[in-house]
Amino acid sequence: MVLAVGLLSFIKGAGSKLFEKKEVEAPVVEKEVLKASALLVHVHSLNISFKTLTVVAQNEKVTLKGEVDNQSDAEKIALAVGNLEGVSSVDNQIEVAVKEPESKYHTVVEGDWLFKIAKTYYNHATKFDVIFEANNPMLSDPDKIYSGQVLRIPNL
Repeated sequence: MVLAVGLLSFIKGAGSKLFEKKEVEAPVVEKEVLKASALLVHVHSLNISFKTLTVVAQNEKVTLKGEVDNQSDAEKIALAVGNLEGVSSVDNQIEVAVKEPESKYHTVVEGDWLFKIAKTYYNHATKFDVIFEANNPMLSDPDKIYSGQVLRIPNL
């Protein structure tokens, strides 16, 4: 087994809002348990495959431990957790059964769209669908990306 990625940074104010007011206002220990539970439920809701997964939340940092079959799933889990409001970093310690090359990552800035990102990384704008599929199910539409979002850019 090999570890998936390591530490990824995110913009804590960007992303979907997952946490309820009760999780934000709860005592620190309870808040971290509620946040970790909500993150685990979120990963389950996206149907990203894993054998085991433990989520530990400490303030704005999330640590992921567990086991998956492939690199893609480990990276998707890290992005699913990190691209949420209130998460600034993800320490991805998920073990991968079959080692594959790690993806690159791109933080979306204003004016980005998948065609432009594909042109930058693949020198071919029509490869936008590769990036879209690599970030599925977190992306529901190729035109719905936002500033601060981190995307997987897989190797071709």
